[in-house]
Amino acid sequence: MSNYFNLVPDFDYISRLPNAKISDYIRVKNLFKRVTLREDIFQSLTVFTKYSIKGDDRPDNVAQKLYKDPSLDWVILLANNITHIPTEWPMPQNDFDRFLLDKYNDDYDKIYNGIHHYETVEVKDSNDVTIVPAGLEVSSDFTQSYYDYFISGMVTASDITRPVTNYQYEEKLENKKREIFILKAEYLSIIEDDIADIMPYKKGSTEFVDETLKKAENIRLYQ
Repeated sequence: MSNYFNLVPDFDYISRLPNAKISDYIRVKNLFKRVTLREDIFQSLTVFTKYSIKGDDRPDNVAQKLYKDPSLDWVILLANNITHIPTEWPMPQNDFDRFLLDKYNDDYDKIYNGIHHYETVEVKDSNDVTIVPAGLEVSSDFTQSYYDYFISGMVTASDITRPVTNYQYEEKLENKKREIFILKAEYLSIIEDDIADIMPYKKGSTEFVDETLKKAENIRLYQ
């Protein structure tokens, strides 16, 4: 994401390092200056396309595939409001395996055979109308009674749950992260225009040096 951080302005903080002089500063990136997509863009689905992350692809891999520029990985993250890659982006398979072993204390039987919860299977009446959708989290002995107009009588559906193992549960959570939205390439200029407006510092603050730099006031110099 080096290209993104090149766009972020700097801030000179007073150095607190052990051997620093009272007049020393440390230059850092001002991470409080963060670009977000405008609300009107988020609400317009025509500027986005759905995408499914493949395998162990990182944001820069996706940016290379779709924009021919890996340094635009931050656009991928921005479009999906992802701020913490380790928890909001699909883990590489090796990391996912380690995560499972850590979470379930190296117990393979618990990972692959342990029951996390039960879910419904789809139930339809005689007229092919869905009574119980699939995937609802329920107790193992869940049943559903309903009136079936085709047979003019009450029906109780039983044996309509299935177990979900810990592995299936964790894998489903990971797979949900794979479904993202991609800003269409022809709209990248909108982001560039927003950055040009948002990132530069504006005059009016005593900390202002120029459009790319602010400097904290060092009160120690006056003490």
